Amino acid sequence: MRLTICAGPATTGKTAVLRHMIRKLLQANRQVAFLKLDVQFADEDELLAAEFGIPTRKVYSGELCPDHCHVMVLSDALRWAEQEGAELLLVETAGLCLRCAPYVDGGLGMIVLEATSGMNLPLKVGPMLSLADIAVVTKIDRVSQAEREVFRARIQDVAPNVLVREVNALHGIGIDPLVVQAQETPEVSGTMYLRGNPPVGTCTICVGKKEIGWQSHFGVVRALENQTFYRGE
Repeated sequence: MRLTICAGPATTGKTAVLRHMIRKLLQANRQVAFLKLDVQFADEDELLAAEFGIPTRKVYSGELCPDHCHVMVLSDALRWAEQEGAELLLVETAGLCLRCAPYVDGGLGMIVLEATSGMNLPLKVGPMLSLADIAVVTKIDRVSQAEREVFRARIQDVAPNVLVREVNALHGIGIDPLVVQAQETPEVSGTMYLRGNPPVGTCTICVGKKEIGWQSHFGVVRALENQTFYRGE
């Protein structure tokens, strides 16, 4: 089983990129499964199942951060995909928490960014970019050549070792290198680990305490004039 995890902000074209990858993988006689993780609504699994006849599933994270939910369900998802006879599992995650990254050692990590989102976006998405293997830049036809070059430079400033691939996700132009990379990624085996360290999340807000102001909370907190500090036992 080979694993590709695709993350990125909303509306960047993640599903469009994966749709073209699935089509080309099927043309290469590869068996593919698809998993969608989102917070409260998604229909990509249904659309791709209807279009390609591949096994698909979706998971709603609900009260969990999507990236945390991803950690919980990924090993089950790999077993499910294997039972379905798949050789590659493509995972699309909402990736809404910019402190985390959903990528695992042994799998291919891919972030999708849109060139129209502003020149400073690569500086804002944290480890979702810096820990990726490939940065896929979409909507390149809607910006000038100069803007494309600046956007690429900003990506390389944040993640010098990340491969940058510019694609037209509407028509599938530039998808072939992604398909090659997905097929050449080694098979996953044994215990999998997240890339990088998850952020400290000891927080009373996360367990439902709604009062405003750090004085009402315990664990890892911060005030306007102070850096993060720990309060309470």
